[in-house]
Amino acid sequence: MLTHKGTQTLHTQRLTLRRFTPDDAQVMFDTWANDERVTRFLTWCPHKSPQATRELLEDWCAAYENPNTYNWAIEFDGKLIGNISIVQIKESLESVELGYCMGYDYWNKGLMSEATKEVLDFLFTEVGVHRIDLRHAVKNPASGKVAQKCGFIFEGTQRECFKTFSGEFLDISYYGMLRSDWEQQKN
Repeated sequence: MLTHKGTQTLHTQRLTLRRFTPDDAQVMFDTWANDERVTRFLTWCPHKSPQATRELLEDWCAAYENPNTYNWAIEFDGKLIGNISIVQIKESLESVELGYCMGYDYWNKGLMSEATKEVLDFLFTEVGVHRIDLRHAVKNPASGKVAQKCGFIFEGTQRECFKTFSGEFLDISYYGMLRSDWEQQKN
């Protein structure tokens, strides 16, 4: 059984993972929410205005009332640079799916891997998950590199099973990590 604790503040060597606030809207908009390079392989299109970002953040912040909401803002050097969240929970399987995105200027610096590892530790130790899933577009291999760097196991690819906001069908690679995989990495 999962023991939900909600979005708790987490710290790594370089990052703070915290709850969003509506006041994050302008930075989120400027850093990644309006950037087609970031949203290209996601279900949502680039935001048209900081107001659209604020409205989304207001919804996200209201969701924090639920202890099964896990949605972290990622800060680096005191600046908001991305987010990492649980996008799906399967209570009966004690399983979750992880999703993330980050501003283009912060790609290829190991920051998302650092954030992901911290979230994995939290989910396995505090929430008690048995399995964590992660998937990404084959055309976005950088997300797969994050998964591999964090110890996820490649489990296969589904052909054209995902449709982007622009209508493109994409092949999706699937990764998984079991509690036993995570424990083995920790030893």
